Amino acid sequence: MTTQAKMAAENVDFFYGDFKALKDINIIFPENRVTALIGPSGCGKSTFIRCLNRMNELIPEARLEGKVALDGADINDNKVDVVDLRRRIGMVFQKPNPFPKAIYENIAYAPRIHGVAKKGPEMDELVETSLRKAGLWDEVADRLQAPATSLSGGQQQRLCIARALAVQPEVLLMDEPASALDPIATQKIEELIHELKEKLTIIIVTHNMQQAARVSDYTAFFYMGELVEVDETETMFTKPSKKQTEEYITGRFG
Repeated sequence: MTTQAKMAAENVDFFYGDFKALKDINIIFPENRVTALIGPSGCGKSTFIRCLNRMNELIPEARLEGKVALDGADINDNKVDVVDLRRRIGMVFQKPNPFPKAIYENIAYAPRIHGVAKKGPEMDELVETSLRKAGLWDEVADRLQAPATSLSGGQQQRLCIARALAVQPEVLLMDEPASALDPIATQKIEELIHELKEKLTIIIVTHNMQQAARVSDYTAFFYMGELVEVDETETMFTKPSKKQTEEYITGRFG
């Protein structure tokens, strides 16, 4: 991999109580690239992506062993401010989850808390910029005070992306961001991913092989809590090194 590593997992094991959900995961996420995590349901993809911004800490009896690093620094170090960490590593979930507030307030809420922008023209500009980055501005510019819940599913998902971008993250985690969307909305999300990687490192969980092939530079195949292999996407889809990967990608199992 030619670019610098933005994030990395080293010898990561993850437990739910006594159950070992992830086994010795080692992977590097290059800066300004898209890495897709693929594999059958229940293989550990979503568990792993939640290790990358400490979301799993919210689960009782969950435990991580090993190291997850952002710019070489261990994100699980006691000195790390979790709120700031989750500002630097944004997340977009499978189902759109806009706040029950106005479109404008959905974007402005977190920047106000984090001190990213002041009220007034500075915040107005940040809201517009974030919505433009998410490809949503032209659709909502004249109704910023309308409830976010009045938007379509695809628009709500792009609003959630704009909300994540508003606090200027360095990494964006996306957990099956298009699985609940129609093909046109999905295409918009995929186009957006291509544009965003110029400024961000993106890690996306997807169950859709075609989507992984379209949007990612690197693909990692998970199975039964293990990372089977990771390589450049083109290599993974044309000549993977492991038979198990080839069988999954060609639809023979999973």
